[in-house]
Amino acid sequence: MTLFGALEILVTLALVVAAAVPLGAFMAAVFEGRRNFLSPLLQPVERAFYRIAAVNPDEEQTWLAYTLCMALFAGLCFLALYAILRLQGVLPLNPQGFPGTPPALSFNIAISFITNANWQSYGGETTLSHFSQMAGLTAQNFLDSAVAIGMALALIRAFARSESPTVGNFWVDVTRATLYVLLPLSAIAALIFLALGAPQTLQASVDATTLEGAKQTLALGPVASQEAIKLIGDNGGGFFNANSAHPFENANAIANVLQNWCQLVLPVALVFAFGRMIGDRGQARALFAAISVLFLAGLLVICLAEGRGPPALAALGVDPSQGVMEGKDLRFGQAGAALFLDATTGTGTGASNAVLESASPLSGLIAMFNLMMGCISPGGVGTGLYSILMLALVAAFLAGLMVGRAPELYGKKIDVREMQFAILSLLVAPLFLLGFAGASVLIKDALDSRGAEGAHGLTELLYAYASSVADNGSSFAGLNASTDWFNVTTGLAMLFGRLAHVIPILAIAGSLSAKRKRTEPSVGALPTDGALFVAFLLGVVVLFTLLQYLPALALGPIADHLLYARGGAV
Repeated sequence: MTLFGALEILVTLALVVAAAVPLGAFMAAVFEGRRNFLSPLLQPVERAFYRIAAVNPDEEQTWLAYTLCMALFAGLCFLALYAILRLQGVLPLNPQGFPGTPPALSFNIAISFITNANWQSYGGETTLSHFSQMAGLTAQNFLDSAVAIGMALALIRAFARSESPTVGNFWVDVTRATLYVLLPLSAIAALIFLALGAPQTLQASVDATTLEGAKQTLALGPVASQEAIKLIGDNGGGFFNANSAHPFENANAIANVLQNWCQLVLPVALVFAFGRMIGDRGQARALFAAISVLFLAGLLVICLAEGRGPPALAALGVDPSQGVMEGKDLRFGQAGAALFLDATTGTGTGASNAVLESASPLSGLIAMFNLMMGCISPGGVGTGLYSILMLALVAAFLAGLMVGRAPELYGKKIDVREMQFAILSLLVAPLFLLGFAGASVLIKDALDSRGAEGAHGLTELLYAYASSVADNGSSFAGLNASTDWFNVTTGLAMLFGRLAHVIPILAIAGSLSAKRKRTEPSVGALPTDGALFVAFLLGVVVLFTLLQYLPALALGPIADHLLYARGGAV
């Protein structure tokens, strides 16, 4: 890695933390209902929404009512988006004249965009109209991120409250997350992307003449607005098939820095907001330390892997010092690509399949491990926080058993009921990941869809379902996922990977919220804001992931890496 590349990474991460600290304080004020600098402008709009929807913002809900509202809202969003996709051919703003998308593909797209996965088994510029992109996908990018933030807030309140039967109001959380957080940040990011060269037009395309004199048709559309919320909300699902590897989405090195910043800032800010809302910033710093270690460790391995040329080429006398160059977007260099790969799988954005396909097998292994951990380093918007808190719950329970004390986390006693729900939540991902991947190796159409055979082909299948259940949406570009088998099975993996994962978490929120007052850690308990608990939590995360997935990793990405290291692949 060059000195410039190292500086790019350091500057990007420093900008993330510098923005996340005040943004976390702002978010805590917003979600606690306190007045903030946007209140004079947005409070009248917020009240108008409540009047139109007949919502009483002062009336809170039990965890069950909160969950039912979330499920109802997701169902309505699914039906609306599915209808837009199927009726695309007769809806306005369709200058290309695209017909409605097929049933299986419509099902897959609708599920992926209501679950924050944004899996992209279609070419955006060749499949979807401007209306579908804007009223369908971009709108859902806002709403699914707001829903994820709301579910994280329910769990945060459970730790902050005592003897409370309620966990908040779903409709208020979604409204405030959209109005005060997602819309302002996305508007600013969209204007910057527009200034950097991203198109924002209702034109369908423009004809251009290349340097060789050939004619080329360039697809256009409302790109900048979709790009902003795609990244701010850790959604993925770009306007173009190449996603953030397309120059209209990611125009230059400055845009690439902004893209990485956008992916990382809200997940980190939510951790700091968590500390303020439970009244203990030390706990937030401990969580931030844990996710930072995971993120930086992955980034280091990716940088080292991408900085070494393929052994097969080195054996032919090619200088390996330039690193892995095949398929790379040379505008950003190794450092920019490495940071993007770690960020997009650590947050669940899934913003570029091309970056993943051109990476070394070791980088692909790290990316898949990020997904199998649940995209917790630093985590997706909302999803990352409640996922790492589930793992912290398990770690605190085990630590309590080891020292012979009643397990507790953030002042709340942990009972068998909470642990049962936590384990149920954490076992959803391996059930659907390994189940569907195992079934795929028995289906001829699925095997024929791979870009390669052997270990790399198995890695493509494993990664597709790991990405689906982790709300990520990236894949190896060699896999042809636009088949009925993959559209249906990845759709089901995304649906259950979100709902079956979060419903037990909301049940835990209800149980913890009803407990008695928070207490200080008892003598002999492991302080959850100290370095020892951070190390213990990291151990639990890594070991828990390996226990679930080690055989699959060994047969897929690890075997793929060993073959690559021995010069068996380029």
